Amino acid sequence: MGGDQGPVTVVEVAYALAWDLEARALWRPLTAEAARERDGAGLPYVVVYRIPGREVPLEVRLVSWRDHYVGLWSYDDQGRRTDELDLRLLDDQSRLLSRRARRWQYTGLEMAEFDGECPRSSTELFPDGRGSITQQPQGERGRTLVTVPGADIRRWEVRPGFDDWPVVTARRRGLPGPVVLQAAVLASHAAETPDDASGAPATCWRPPRPAQPGPIDALFRPGTRVTDGYHPEMTVVEPRRTGTLRVPSGLLAVSGPDNLSGEGPAVTVPVPPGEYVLEEAQVHFGYDCEWRQGWVTRTDTTAVRLRVSETPALSWEMRLGPDDDPRLLGENEIFGFDTDSATGCFADAGAWESLHRLFERHLVQGEPGAGEDIPDSMYLVRTRDEASGGELVAFATTGDGTYPVWVGRSADGAVAEVVVLVVGMPTVLKDGSADGA
Repeated sequence: MGGDQGPVTVVEVAYALAWDLEARALWRPLTAEAARERDGAGLPYVVVYRIPGREVPLEVRLVSWRDHYVGLWSYDDQGRRTDELDLRLLDDQSRLLSRRARRWQYTGLEMAEFDGECPRSSTELFPDGRGSITQQPQGERGRTLVTVPGADIRRWEVRPGFDDWPVVTARRRGLPGPVVLQAAVLASHAAETPDDASGAPATCWRPPRPAQPGPIDALFRPGTRVTDGYHPEMTVVEPRRTGTLRVPSGLLAVSGPDNLSGEGPAVTVPVPPGEYVLEEAQVHFGYDCEWRQGWVTRTDTTAVRLRVSETPALSWEMRLGPDDDPRLLGENEIFGFDTDSATGCFADAGAWESLHRLFERHLVQGEPGAGEDIPDSMYLVRTRDEASGGELVAFATTGDGTYPVWVGRSADGAVAEVVVLVVGMPTVLKDGSADGA
């Protein structure tokens, strides 16, 4: 006789092109066969697990192998997301990096999803052993504790086959017995073959994309009207030329010059050896100033640019450093150069060590002749390596942090310009090209 095998947990599984995060609903359900086909082709699809008879999901898996990504959302009985796991497929196709994990611990049944006072924690891991653990026991407005993961932390998971994924949430929630999966009943119109998910509502999950450049060229086009979210309308004026930069080595460095002694520049861009124009993108605007008790106008710099040629850029790309892997980036995330003193620089990478030492001797030690200040500009300091003729010109940003380096290329793929936004990308209200400017 077989006897009593003990309790089991039955979980329904369903597939779809997308998952509507707001409605907590499948968008364009798929058959298992169609989902398997998308999995093999690397195309995005989702898998939803539910306890039969319950409206809210138990767990949702979000898959897009072409984007090197698998995500996992766990839900509680109130339909709130409690855990997020971000897995990345890198060079080894047999395993997945546990890139990021987040957890929200709601303190009551009435607390809203992601409430600012909800205690939370997150873990970020990189394949080279770096990482961080962040805890906010009083929520996002309370104290924050950041520690380094120990050597025993698990960074890699075996990549399961299409039918082999465990229902992680069932184990975390202590549901009784082993999990038994059963196919959910599909609507009659469920897709038998893969379809295009490009028409999914904005509330649907999409694979994470790194930050995009936006209309950078519009910031250098006079007459363009933009807003930064604080000032309703700002008008782009003629770019301001602020000297030139000599790059005799043919390798441009873009970096934070303040804390990189012995490390080399963060980002480099090959360019023809030569001398290039430095410019500032500027906007003019007015606002009601309370402390001046009246209307004031001003002109601010939004970006700095090194012009490699007079040919306009037709495409833009985020330039990566030697150790940057775009497969690790989440939605709207960036790589770039770091600064702890709100400073970046353009420089000749071939003379980087010499130029960096001169910068420190001028700025930190105040040594006469080591460099020269640039007055009345976002460009601050120039240093020159006498042996090679290479130069470094430092510029101000509007704060500390990481700044992406955007490379503009002409129609033939050649580098036309290199731009750093010293503030975030404004929203373009009307492009100056529409007026023939």
